[in-house]
Amino acid sequence: MILHGYWRSSAAYRVRIALNLKRLGAEHVFHHLRKNEQREPDYLRLNPQGLVPALELDGGRGVLTQSLAICEWLEETHPEPPLLPGDPVARAHIRAFALAIACEIHPVQNLKVLRRLRHLGHDQDAVNAWAHDVVVEGLEACEALAPSAGTFLFAAMPTLAEVCLVPQLANARRFGVDLSIYPRLLAAERACQELRAFAAAAPERQPDAEAD
Repeated sequence: MILHGYWRSSAAYRVRIALNLKRLGAEHVFHHLRKNEQREPDYLRLNPQGLVPALELDGGRGVLTQSLAICEWLEETHPEPPLLPGDPVARAHIRAFALAIACEIHPVQNLKVLRRLRHLGHDQDAVNAWAHDVVVEGLEACEALAPSAGTFLFAAMPTLAEVCLVPQLANARRFGVDLSIYPRLLAAERACQELRAFAAAAPERQPDAEAD
């Protein structure tokens, strides 16, 4: 398999974590988002949205896009260890938490949206304030959605919830969000960071990482 990503893309970060948790290998190809390499014709033929990640399947089986769709495919084809453990209700809670991040927080504070705000005439301080406020509002909801006990959020192991949470907390720090008011989220993050699957997926550990 070939994973197309970018070191600081939180969506690509999710897929790196999921691959590591499933103990699956992939060749990594990097596209520099700030240089618009994801808009080059060769990549658009793989992913017409011009977004990362994209996962080229082995054996010429096609290309998967959208990080949560990729993670769900990994779960269906490589069920151990599970990203969605438990009964249907438990799995629905995990999906809801993951979607709160992937659909409600991340899309409105990602690079594409922030660029559009600048093009509309907002200065960098205003753009950063927008991203900060979006993240704060979303994480407040996630803190309330998270169960109050346990090392991880919803199970005795990391799930799709942590796969989405850890990259989002990394983004939050970039925008100066005070994370101390989210103790449950931070506790889960600390537990994840002790696992090699998460540590190896961290942006600063990627070959294309750059100094901020």
